Amino acid sequence: MRLEVSTTAPEEVATPLMAVVVASDRSLDELDALDRVVGGVLSRAAASGDFKGRRGDRVTGYGVAGAGGPERVLFLGVGDSESLTAEDVRGVGGRAVRAAERHRVESLALGLEHLGGALDGRWVQAAAEGLVLASWRFDESRGGASGDADGDARRVANGPRSPVVESERGRPPAQAGSATPVGESAGGRDAVQVGSATLAGASGRQWEEPVRVGHAFAEAENLARTLQARPGNVATPSHLAAEALRIADAAGLECEVLGPSEMEAEGMDALLSVARGSVEEPRLIVLRHLGGENGAAPLVLVGKGLTFDAGGISLKPARGMEKMKYDMSGGAAVLGAMLAIGRLGLPVNVTGVVPSSENLPSGSATKPGDVISSRAGKSIEVINTDAEGRLILADALHYASEWKPTAIVDCATLTGACVVALGHHRSALLGNDEGLLDELRTAGDRAGEPCWPLPLDAAYRRQLRSDFADLKNVGGRPAGTITAASFLSEFVEDAPWAHLDIAGTAYGKTRKPYLRNGPAGIPCRLLLEWVRARAGA
Repeated sequence: MRLEVSTTAPEEVATPLMAVVVASDRSLDELDALDRVVGGVLSRAAASGDFKGRRGDRVTGYGVAGAGGPERVLFLGVGDSESLTAEDVRGVGGRAVRAAERHRVESLALGLEHLGGALDGRWVQAAAEGLVLASWRFDESRGGASGDADGDARRVANGPRSPVVESERGRPPAQAGSATPVGESAGGRDAVQVGSATLAGASGRQWEEPVRVGHAFAEAENLARTLQARPGNVATPSHLAAEALRIADAAGLECEVLGPSEMEAEGMDALLSVARGSVEEPRLIVLRHLGGENGAAPLVLVGKGLTFDAGGISLKPARGMEKMKYDMSGGAAVLGAMLAIGRLGLPVNVTGVVPSSENLPSGSATKPGDVISSRAGKSIEVINTDAEGRLILADALHYASEWKPTAIVDCATLTGACVVALGHHRSALLGNDEGLLDELRTAGDRAGEPCWPLPLDAAYRRQLRSDFADLKNVGGRPAGTITAASFLSEFVEDAPWAHLDIAGTAYGKTRKPYLRNGPAGIPCRLLLEWVRARAGA
């Protein structure tokens, strides 16, 4: 979705749909000019008590013939402006896009000025995010989506190119459309096309930066959602590596991809053991953004990239196994985050690491009871081959820890126990640095992707004791999310580290108006809020 900023009065904007945010604690008289365009529908609804600007209130009016301006106006109540949150405004952006879909129009405008003094950069960024996130739709696998006769064969053989990355080179996004936040707070009258960071005029600067950031954040998360949605026969480890190369080219990043021989040289036996049952070769993807001081320690983002998880020899039940294409959600979030970090040019060094493989059963697959090594030199007794994510992360975390990073944050769809503990509303948060955990909680709240801390006491480490190796890869059913994080903590050396278990939040059904059922892209925007805060941007 393309975004631009305009300061044209809402009643003068020529658009098929104008969605207007209406606060319950502000006078509706401020909207008189716009109300006249639609024949006074707002004042009549208010007089009858049907519309008071309460959260969820809505009324639609149609432009009076010859009046000019919007063809339709949708008034959206948000409640008291003083208690409004960024997530509320994000939701309004989503509601506006859903209304445009219902009316079958390809563009809309969003009026924010009725928020008055409550309107600031956070709300503008959130509105931009809501609009762009809501516009995402996955149609790649449907017949004719590619527009060429051999499109289906090409998609299966090579995988589709990412529309978010490719749009940087002049190709249209997957869903063409535009949305224009309007209001007097924006400053000047000339349009600013912030989607490509191209300023059309010297004015409009007050909204320019938050819209640019919001657009970049949402496009990044939409990329993550696209990667998540692709089927396992397309989104293989080599496909993720190819996407990383495209991201690097589009965002000015350095990219390095390790294959099996390089992993063997690095001693990444844990990662290689997971891939042993599949004909698909594993990859370790490294993206580097060098935006900080030369040689300064980086922030490191690590994402689990298990492109399909059948459980290995410890085979999963058949029912619902198709959803295991989502086991690379953490890796998708990191790839999306690196795209935005590069595009925004954040003044900090950031490295993204995605260990990627499949986990399938075969005669060569790792078996329960096998003892494997790891890059850290620690031996691991594999009790359950379906606890594979922690194995590929172990080698990636140890690899990253040798760079002496300022902090490491990993994210992974790691444990079903996390869903039992926190459901689908919050990601689990664990780590070895309280300050870092607090930063991530704040970032999650800002992004509307909240997380909740769980303990990581030394007592839980005892559940990983093995009679035959340095540790087991599972600690039994009790505290499964915590013991999984305890396992990971063995491989981060002395680095400040935090782990996000996103098993309950990365995908599934949603009630958020700016998302669709399926992939959510979490925690892409959480990571971006954290990196941006660390960068002081």
